[in-house]
Amino acid sequence: MIKLKELSIMESINQLKALPQGKLLINTINAHSYNTALKDPLFANALIKGDALIPDGASIVKVCKWLKMQSQPRERIAGWDLFVFEMNRLNEKGGRCMFMGSSENVLAFSQEDNVAIVAAINEANPDLLWIGMTAPKQEKWIYSNWQKLNIHCHVGTVGAVFDFYAGTTERAPLWWQQHSLEWLYRLIKEPKRMWRRYLIGNVLFLWNICKEI
Repeated sequence: MIKLKELSIMESINQLKALPQGKLLINTINAHSYNTALKDPLFANALIKGDALIPDGASIVKVCKWLKMQSQPRERIAGWDLFVFEMNRLNEKGGRCMFMGSSENVLAFSQEDNVAIVAAINEANPDLLWIGMTAPKQEKWIYSNWQKLNIHCHVGTVGAVFDFYAGTTERAPLWWQQHSLEWLYRLIKEPKRMWRRYLIGNVLFLWNICKEI
């Protein structure tokens, strides 16, 4: 079972600069993904066994301090922050970026689809790979296919970042981000889709954390 206090979580965005080059999997964790991982062993393994885990939620940052964890993130590192950092570095050195994603309506790939996707990624041999299929599908997919990918680059699971980048979804204004209220902005914007995740999920997260004390 996944336990937050046992995870190694990146402490600041500056630590992204220290990540080694080569094949490396970067995942994010927030209250929703933690709740989900407690019920989904494959997803939990994907988070635990990735190469880097970034705190994509103010609740994670605060709970790490509350539990007096060995990892003490000083700031939230959103998936968008990771995306911007990696894209800027790629632009500086040059290279090819690949995006692999699907909509929420695609529940699973067929075996033939999966083989074709892995083959396409290997053939492209990108210098940076983004997986955006919403959690936990994206983390489980890349974890299950990691050994089949003959690539040499950083891989990030970034979910909603695809929508932000494409301009189909608006990210919360800076004030909301700075005051740890991006979740509330998303709830206001998409109440039918987000109410369970935030109104019930945040309470469940606190309950689950209490069980770790």
